[in-house]
Order: sequence, then structure tokens, then C-alpha cells
Amino acid sequence: MKAVVFTLGCKVNEVESACIMSTLENLGWEVSAKLQPADLYVLNTCAVTAEAEKKSRQLVARAKKFNPDAAVYVCGCASQKDSKAYIERGVNGVFGAKNKIDVIKKVSCDFNLNFCGEVGYPKQIKTRAFIKISDGCNNFCSYCVIPYLRGRVVNRSIEDIVGEIAQTDSSEIVLTGINISAYDVGGGLSELICALKNVKKRIRLGSLECGVIDENLLSALKNLYDFAPQFHLSLQSGNNEVLAKMNRKYTREQFILKCKLIYKYFSDAAITTDIIAGFPQESDEQFAQSLSIIEECGMARVHAFAFSPREGTAAYKMKDVAQEVKSKRLHELLQAGELAEKRYIAKFINKEVAVLWEEFDGKYTSGYSGNYIKVYALGKRVGLERVTLAKPFLNGAEIKY
Repeated sequence: MKAVVFTLGCKVNEVESACIMSTLENLGWEVSAKLQPADLYVLNTCAVTAEAEKKSRQLVARAKKFNPDAAVYVCGCASQKDSKAYIERGVNGVFGAKNKIDVIKKVSCDFNLNFCGEVGYPKQIKTRAFIKISDGCNNFCSYCVIPYLRGRVVNRSIEDIVGEIAQTDSSEIVLTGINISAYDVGGGLSELICALKNVKKRIRLGSLECGVIDENLLSALKNLYDFAPQFHLSLQSGNNEVLAKMNRKYTREQFILKCKLIYKYFSDAAITTDIIAGFPQESDEQFAQSLSIIEECGMARVHAFAFSPREGTAAYKMKDVAQEVKSKRLHELLQAGELAEKRYIAKFINKEVAVLWEEFDGKYTSGYSGNYIKVYALGKRVGLERVTLAKPFLNGAEIKY
């Protein structure tokens, strides 16, 4: 029997899907993460934007094209937000963003399987192992629906996290969660990092709020066996008035100071970020501050996207910016982000970096350095390797031979 567990959305969704995959394997299924002919489909959906919800709804038809008679189960944020949309599509079960173990229970019941109630650690299907340390979010940013779907922050114990890491054979570990900055077990994220100081793997952090950056955390990261100095600090806007409307808990000036503190500890750090184009009532002058902070902070990469009204959030009731204005601003952000990435990569040409090779396309192998430069090499390569960068190439750099 073949099963497909297909995922849209964030790294947390990917981890949760990987848990479903490992559990189905333990129950005797042959499991894949790619859409293909199968007897069973578990579709893990996303609701972070209206476009993500649309793609999530379309997943049901995409799966049924491979096998109209297959059993289809849907879980994730989009199905929790609007379960009716999936029931109308005739799926076998609809589950939310939480308690995804219920998907396994339903599958086991429908297929007469003996499920003991224990969900396995995630099936590692990528070179890097994503370790979920927490779920939920307490921030309630005015544009975001996720806290209403995922609920409040729930953190795993340090012992459980360390135990899972000990069982992975991946060369790199990524600590992920909906909001890992809110990790508050014991002494918080800093204490967790200290507990990992003897782990002989490269450790990378998922997305952070700038408020969690302090001397204690940076010192703990500095003491790791191998830390990947990439800091993805969610910015969203470079203007204080817009940040306040977003219900973000920092100012432009505070964000810049946190970036400077990072560079104090990790001079070659890659600071990457998210910025929203066209937040409601954003003026040209306010948007200009989002553009200027990219260069001011020396950012290495920018994930830019246009504001998407999410029903049920505070921003949904605010006066929206015209679509053509959003599109223009998004284009400017993407251009600025591309320029910032080129500037950052240029600093490392003719320098040595450690690359974890991940994908081979038949000609080139690609992977990422610790500071998240995408690196390409001719031929097939595997593992973690120190190489010297020769020249910019595609959206990264090519090595010297």
C-alpha cells in the first residue's frame, strides 16, 4: 500500500508531515512526500496567505488526478480555518492544525490498522534535520491568522529535544517552530542552546524575533561545536508607525541595534528577513524606510511579499493599499533584496566556506554554507565539505576547482 504525505507552508508543517510519514511507515505503508499515484493521501495545508489557502484547496483535485479512488485526508491551518471547503470536496477526513495524531487514528480505523497511539520522530527526508521545539504563537500580529489556528505557545522539554537530536544522523540540525523566540523552558532559548554545546553537528536556528537577541543567546551560540551564523529576523516593516499598526513589539532603531549586536559576535553573519509590501495605509515615505533598512543592516537576503488581508485579523478591517501600489512596492523590495544578496555573496568570493551538499540535478550539486550562501559544484558531491568560492553563480556562488 502506498501513501503520499504532501505539504504546503512552513517548516513546522514539514516536520509534522514527517512525523505522520514515519508513523505510517511503522504501520507498513510505503510513503512518499511527492504527489504521485497512491492509495492514500494526507494533505497538510497552509493559511498564511490567501494564495496559500487557494493552493491548499486545489490540492484535493491534484491528488485525485493520480487516483480518483484513493482515500484523502486533510490537515493543517487552511483546513482548520475552513473545514467546509474540504468536506465539500469529498475528502475522507478533515483535521486542523493541532493534534495531527488524529489523522493517523482515522487512517488506522478506516484501513483496520493496529495503531498504538505513539507518533514517531519525523522521517528525515532532507539532508538537514528540522527539529520542532515549540508550537503556537502569542504575538497576535495584526496581519496574521496563525495564532488563532495554532493556539498559544507550547514548548517541548529540553530533554525531549536533545533525545531527538541524538537519534538523527543528519550533519545539520535546524531548530524550528512557529515562534521559537518564545521558547521559555528553564532559562529559555539560551538554556536550550547551552544544552546542545556538545552536539557534533552544525546547528542552525529558524526564524527569530529580534527581541530574543541578547548577549546570553549570542554567547551560547558562540560556544556551540558548529553554529551556522544565519539569523532570520522577521522585520515586516522598517517604519515605526507601520510596526505599531502591525502589533510588532520593537522599533526600527531596536532592530538595527540587534543586528549590530549580532555582527559583534559573528562578523560574517547572514541576517535575512521578511518584509511586507503595501501594509494597509502604508505611505510612500513609510515604505521607503523598509527599503533603506535593507542596506543599513547589511542584510543577506530578503523574503518579500505583498500584504494579504486575512479575515479575522485586526488588519483585515484597515483600509487596504491599491493592488497596483502593492505590486510596485513588492517589485522594488524584490530588486533591493536581490542586490543585497549579491553584495553579501561578493564578500565571500575567494574565501573558504563549509558547505552541506543537498541536491544533485544531473550536472551540478547544490548546498548551503553555514551563512546560507547557496553553493554549486560540478558533479555529484555529498556530505559537509570545506570549499573556496570562485565566482557568483545563479542565485549563489560556484566553487573553485
